[in-house]
Amino acid sequence: MSRPTLTPVYTPSRRIAEQSLLKKYMDWLFIKKGLYFRDYDDLWDWSVTDLEDFWESIWQFFDVYSHSPYLQVVLEGNSRDMIGTEWFRGATLNYAEHIFRHSNLQRPALIFASEQRPRPLSISWQTLEQQVNAVATYLRQQGVGVGDRVVSVLPNSPEAVVAFLATNAIGAVWSSCSPDFGTASITDRFQQIEPKVLIAADGYTYNGKAIDKTEAIRELRINLPTLQRVVWVPYLDRNSRLERAVLWQEVLDTPTFDELTFEPVPFSHPIWVLYSSGTTGKPKAITHSVGGCLLEHLKVLALHQDVHVGERYFWYSTTGWMMWNFAIGSMLVGATLVLYDGAAGNPNLNVLWNLVDEARINHFGGGAAYYMACLRAGLTPMKTNKLTQLRTIGSTGSPLPPEGFRWIYEHIKSDVWLISFSGGTDVCSGFVGGNPLLPVYEGEIQCRLLGSKVEAFDAAGKPVRGELGEMVILQPMPSMPIYFWNDPGNERYRKSYFDVYPGVWRHGDYIRITEHNGVIIHGRSDATLNRDGVRIGTSEIYSAVESLPEIMDSLIVGLEQPGGGYFMPLFIVLNEGFSLTDELKSRIKQALRTQFSPRHVPDAVYEISEIPYTINGKKLEAPVKKILSGVDASLAASKDTLRNPASLDQFTSFTIGS
Repeated sequence: MSRPTLTPVYTPSRRIAEQSLLKKYMDWLFIKKGLYFRDYDDLWDWSVTDLEDFWESIWQFFDVYSHSPYLQVVLEGNSRDMIGTEWFRGATLNYAEHIFRHSNLQRPALIFASEQRPRPLSISWQTLEQQVNAVATYLRQQGVGVGDRVVSVLPNSPEAVVAFLATNAIGAVWSSCSPDFGTASITDRFQQIEPKVLIAADGYTYNGKAIDKTEAIRELRINLPTLQRVVWVPYLDRNSRLERAVLWQEVLDTPTFDELTFEPVPFSHPIWVLYSSGTTGKPKAITHSVGGCLLEHLKVLALHQDVHVGERYFWYSTTGWMMWNFAIGSMLVGATLVLYDGAAGNPNLNVLWNLVDEARINHFGGGAAYYMACLRAGLTPMKTNKLTQLRTIGSTGSPLPPEGFRWIYEHIKSDVWLISFSGGTDVCSGFVGGNPLLPVYEGEIQCRLLGSKVEAFDAAGKPVRGELGEMVILQPMPSMPIYFWNDPGNERYRKSYFDVYPGVWRHGDYIRITEHNGVIIHGRSDATLNRDGVRIGTSEIYSAVESLPEIMDSLIVGLEQPGGGYFMPLFIVLNEGFSLTDELKSRIKQALRTQFSPRHVPDAVYEISEIPYTINGKKLEAPVKKILSGVDASLAASKDTLRNPASLDQFTSFTIGS
């Protein structure tokens, strides 16, 4: 592993840049608005300075359809912070309606594959519309109306997409959990929003194993007293049944006498409730607006990912991660959405690269951890697959290190556009990401997105360039939460983002803005190491350590010691056939000292069996730090939110400093 180079690993061709939707948008601004921008930096400056004109231009460029006109583009909220900012007052619209504007007979709406069904299945727009209409009609018949909540525990399947679109079509509020969540974890989420209807599957398949959820759904139903109906999806076993539940097929058979209609709702009406990880307490029920997500998804997917009408869009996700919601947004710009349910490594790590060929995917997305797993496994998809249609590769979830960039260009496709993307559940989108007009540098995110006034703040709350700092957002965005559910006075909302810098959104990432206005993310700021007053991002350490052939995975934390001391233990998982010798410890320390600085060198190196991860693939640095500081493992994190909950127990046996 080496430091990121200043030579681009990818530069868009003139043809790609000229044909990009971002270039078309800039040309449109010149023709329609008389606005000329020399380059992207100029355009970005305008987008975060003149909020009203910028967001109105997004509305107009994408021809957003409103059932009633807006009276004002933006009305700032209270003077303390961004909470309460109102957008497009007076407008009434519908997210699902904008998706069905792209209905046609020439291409499928959805393509679905899974461990159970490896050959992709195409679902036409006609079938999708019929099913959505039937489910919407059924929900209306059950008394579900505007603002009521419909929740689901479904795999990443067409049924989940149909259920969401039907819920949104009638103006109800959607919320979903992946079936791999624990029952207590799902209960903690759904109880907060008091749903009327639950749509649940009998189970799911992962790594070749069928996991039955029937008993878990029975328990969940008992714990959700507001439920009036349960809809049962026999996903694993066509003959499975749940007492007092309506079968999915019966819902699809609901007679519909009219074509699909859409309930117009105010711009700020809730579209869905997403949840924070809940690793250290009850998950926050983060509520987003219909209009905010509509505008944000149009902006990012078209302008920053360059998704064109008729292309095929895939992001490897579960229904419990905001990237599932974001991927549905690709349908807003006329893409066919490709779904996959199952493990990315079953029967081997080539399964998703095979899907690229079989489903003719143009835009492929996944977590950084997946690409690094492919790298460590020695995969070379460019030799085993055609990847003819593949235009972009998206990465998110955690920082993709420079060697991850290098692997993609050397082993997948030399002319692919790699889009490193970062944002979160907080906005159901990104703050920083791709740009079809700019080069890609190793380890670096291309740009701050339009309308996202991202800066890096030092400890004094001043913007810095070329230095590590707290990631902050200085202007409101339409896709920021409208509120947290059941949060009187917005207390939890305010504490989550506005408790450090008055009036400024502190996101919790530790970043560096580069000389060409790219962004490098160094990890979560609550896990940032601080040795001798110098802040160190954990991603640098992982990048160096995990490039050694003996090491599969790693985790590092910093512990404040009595008397002002600081102890930095590194935990590693070894590849099969290797052991933690003094020689390996020395090479680890030497690599960090040489590539970065003496401050990056751990005080001790320990071998463990596995690194703890959330279900969405994030390392649990902060909970491990709590356990090592004496907090009971059962209190440090909610184990229902973890991919491998038993992994936390191994940290209770360490005597730190020994």
